[in-house]
Amino acid sequence: MIKEILLLWRPYLEIAILWYAIYNLLVFFERTRARNVLRGLIILVVMFFIFQKLGFHTLDWIMTKIFAISIIGIFIIFQPELRQGLARLGARQVFLTSPLLKAEELEILIRQLEKAAVNFSEKKIGALIALERDDSLKVYIDSGVQMDSMVSEEILEAIFFPSSPLHDGGVVIVGGRIAAACCLFPLIDDNARLSRTHGTRHRAALGLSEDTDAVVIIVSEETGNISLATEGHIISDISREELSRTLRNLLRQET
Repeated sequence: MIKEILLLWRPYLEIAILWYAIYNLLVFFERTRARNVLRGLIILVVMFFIFQKLGFHTLDWIMTKIFAISIIGIFIIFQPELRQGLARLGARQVFLTSPLLKAEELEILIRQLEKAAVNFSEKKIGALIALERDDSLKVYIDSGVQMDSMVSEEILEAIFFPSSPLHDGGVVIVGGRIAAACCLFPLIDDNARLSRTHGTRHRAALGLSEDTDAVVIIVSEETGNISLATEGHIISDISREELSRTLRNLLRQET
């Protein structure tokens, strides 16, 4: 009986799985620099089928050879995106390990982060703070100094104070608590995507936001500007109100 039911619903399950996989693949590439290349490949595939249907044998032969050679080219062109995708897949938590934040806990966390960021901005203290969402940041936590501390303006200032031994690297916050400090984040390779006012902290924030779905707060030591990195994009020079509002929107799913 169960086998018959499975046989009956198998085509629908296969369609649902394929739809989910293709949709997520397209969404992933839409967020990367490779989206235009992907669109070009789709156009070539459509042209290939049109040439076949119309019986253009010479063009069909040329397109067949191009596709055979382009397999290796695709892996080369999409190497950064494939690396990011595999990193995101490996970082995805199958089972939820960090506690969910209640609405009032989230507000307290955002308030402390807001106060700390403004304080750093006024004093021109560089800071790099990553907040874990769905993708695990354990590999980056392991690269730093392990902690289990509440999030407060005072503790964050003690960490990022220039003479502190922990001020280099980033802080990782998991479940509303500081999990580690002095963590190493991956640096983005493409400097062209950042302005000249953005330094190593911005490159690290952008790199982490591309490899994971973390939300990263950056405070520039040179300018005091506050920025926010998420999903491979940086929102530069945001105000106190914009920081709170954006954090609330991005972290609301945690409540």
